[in-house]
Amino acid sequence: MTEVSPAVWAPSGGRHVLLAVHTGREDIVELARSSAARLARGGITVRLLEDEAVALGIEGAQVVPADAEAARGAEIVMVFGGDGTFLRAAELARYSNAALMGVNLGRVGFLAETEPEAVEETLTAIERCEYSVEKRLAIEVDVLDATGAVVGGTWALNEASVEKAERSRVLDVVVAIDGRPLTSFGCDGILCATPTGSTAYAFSAGGPVVWPDVEAMLVVPSNAHALFARPLVTSPDSVLTVAIPADGNLARVSADGRRALEVPAGGRVDIRRAARPVRIARVHAATFGDRLVAKFGLPVRGFREARRHDPGREIDAGRNVLARGYVHGGVHGGVHGGVHGGVHGGVHGDVRREGGEEGRGGGTDDDA
Repeated sequence: MTEVSPAVWAPSGGRHVLLAVHTGREDIVELARSSAARLARGGITVRLLEDEAVALGIEGAQVVPADAEAARGAEIVMVFGGDGTFLRAAELARYSNAALMGVNLGRVGFLAETEPEAVEETLTAIERCEYSVEKRLAIEVDVLDATGAVVGGTWALNEASVEKAERSRVLDVVVAIDGRPLTSFGCDGILCATPTGSTAYAFSAGGPVVWPDVEAMLVVPSNAHALFARPLVTSPDSVLTVAIPADGNLARVSADGRRALEVPAGGRVDIRRAARPVRIARVHAATFGDRLVAKFGLPVRGFREARRHDPGREIDAGRNVLARGYVHGGVHGGVHGGVHGGVHGGVHGDVRREGGEEGRGGGTDDDA
């Protein structure tokens, strides 16, 4: 391993890939090591984060601090882990032009591009620059006090959750869109989510699934005590406000389940579209609909055909519908050929509730 200082490790024309690895599992560490060796053979410089370098033990790799400069000049941030690891890597790539590419080693892994079985194909695509980059809408969060002064701020890829600080209390909120009050009620919290986050915490709270290339923002109440507490889809240019009455209970805002800020009494939280999108690299031809089918094992055959085949069960447990010929034409060819093994392995584990405190913003806290 080569230790490099911030003044030295800026690239000089070569290609650089930063690895972000969940080092708590030996199988993930081994896959990261073999991937790093493959990239190095292809003439690509591999970077490691300071707090992961010892566990990975990859000779010849550059070691950089795990801060906002870690991905500066890198082409790809390659993520080995679940959605929680992906969200941590997004923090590192936030202020660079690096694109995130995830290898799903958790359970659901909506943010990841590939499964472990398809890593070689993904590495080949990186070597040959045969990938596309999606720009995903992110949100900026401002916390204001009762006087309207900004006292804190953060950002999120998936969602900002304004929630009660005390579990035994109800949180009273006033929801406003573009400065105009819309409604008020008591609840456990309010989720302001992006389309990318629509399959994460907002999904568990009853929000709609929104295709990630749709430009919009979501407002999803969590356990609201109200007759009108439906999920809302707003313009991507709207400003979403959640205000806390001065005589109400304490609140905090959590961004992607990773960064939390306290909301002052009588304060409010403003959420708006971020100036910088998050860049995600894609190798495979699978559409978002394909991912939904594969990740959730959704039924895609006709009702009568399914009943004749096996009453009460759509497919054999643990099998992927996309790999059994139930989806024909472009979808079957694109997914089965391009993501065979990757998507095939995506539904093998049990699909648990999207969420968890630390990793819920990523769709599942599946990094353990």
